[in-house]
Amino acid sequence: MSELPRQRRIFLLLGLACLGLAACKSLPPTSQLMTTVSPYKIDVVQGNVVTREQLAVLKPGMPRMTVRDVLGTPLLTSVFHAERWDYVFTLRRQGAEPQSRKVTVFFKDDVLERIEADELPSESEFAATLKSQANPGPLPALQAPAGSLEKFPAATQPTPAPVVPATPANYPPLEPATR
Repeated sequence: MSELPRQRRIFLLLGLACLGLAACKSLPPTSQLMTTVSPYKIDVVQGNVVTREQLAVLKPGMPRMTVRDVLGTPLLTSVFHAERWDYVFTLRRQGAEPQSRKVTVFFKDDVLERIEADELPSESEFAATLKSQANPGPLPALQAPAGSLEKFPAATQPTPAPVVPATPANYPPLEPATR
């Protein structure tokens, strides 16, 4: 095989690739295909969920470890702000507005001094936001007609497991006794 036809093939492939890329540029950005087909995006849940019920339990003067027991481990702690814990929560779902909430607790001498928080949902309100949207279509029937079941073999009784002899209560020594 001579070198000339091989070079022509490579040149032809490069030309076709450039032509294809130029054709992609000619499509409008909001083409019909781009608006009807979109990739699946997973729900992204990050941080600590803090609810109104949890916040209602906290009272000024509570020890730091009790606050941790109620709210969990803080998402943000700082060496430079040791008297402050930040609880941040974000939820991003496809087709919905992102949710973001922040709760900051301040301590003085290892006891709770004050709390700054965004508007928080109750536990039931938060659980309702996590439910996925129901499938609008009807559910398929989960029954098979008798005629379609005949092509499968009938169920057989399982064979009993073989009887294994009992292990001895004590085992002989692995090495002979020394004299």
